[in-house]
Amino acid sequence: MSDPGAVLADLRDESEELDALVAKLPAQRWAVPTPAEGWTLAHQIAHLAWTDRKALLAATDPERFTREAVPEALAAPLTFVDEGAEAGAKAPPAELLADWRTGREALWRALERWPADEKLPWYGPPMSVASMASARLMETWAHGQDVADALGVTRIPTGRLRHIARIGVRTRNFAFSVHQLAPPEEEFRVELRAPGGRDVWAYGPPDAAQRVTGDALEFCLLVTQRAARADLPGLRAEGPDAERWLGIAQAFAGPPGTGRAPRSRGGAV
Repeated sequence: MSDPGAVLADLRDESEELDALVAKLPAQRWAVPTPAEGWTLAHQIAHLAWTDRKALLAATDPERFTREAVPEALAAPLTFVDEGAEAGAKAPPAELLADWRTGREALWRALERWPADEKLPWYGPPMSVASMASARLMETWAHGQDVADALGVTRIPTGRLRHIARIGVRTRNFAFSVHQLAPPEEEFRVELRAPGGRDVWAYGPPDAAQRVTGDALEFCLLVTQRAARADLPGLRAEGPDAERWLGIAQAFAGPPGTGRAPRSRGGAV
């Protein structure tokens, strides 16, 4: 995470991969439901465009962001995200796609210019450029998964998942806290097989008593709540707290997510 340029490059690549999934769709296909309840393909892209605009405001006019965007979120903490997606989804698909493209490129340029040693204001704690870019990548990948699932497309996992895996590990204590649980005092060891199977991404002390091991893609699907634990057989936990964590893991901010029902119960993933 010491090189914001590398994260920004990965963010651009992740955005372009999702763009390619929706760019040639006929207008009526944008109304296809996705696994996120009540959200169509248009809602997914509209949400990304909305969040990019807010991040761009934070990067170009921090005082205005703090003065206007933060109070708006505090006034409707449970609905402001959905309201933003709903408003954007009403636009014609071509207009929505163009808006997303313009906004994400402007944000990319703004983050590229932002001093690496300074933080941007955000809805939670201030974020460095690398952290903001990683968060945008995580969200782009997660909503891209919803789009891919809705279209019946299987995406090939890439090394960009390392950013999402890292966020998933770093948000362990947040996941416990947002569920009104005391975070474990001891660190966990997390070992994930990277795409391609040749490398392992490891976090935490090697001698930790509690461990999580498995496939990086499955871990990323879990922490973004794009798949139920029951549908991710390659993830293993050793220790009661590690097992509990895999049941509540959440890499994104906000209240506890509802997750996805297991496929065996008819849930969409």
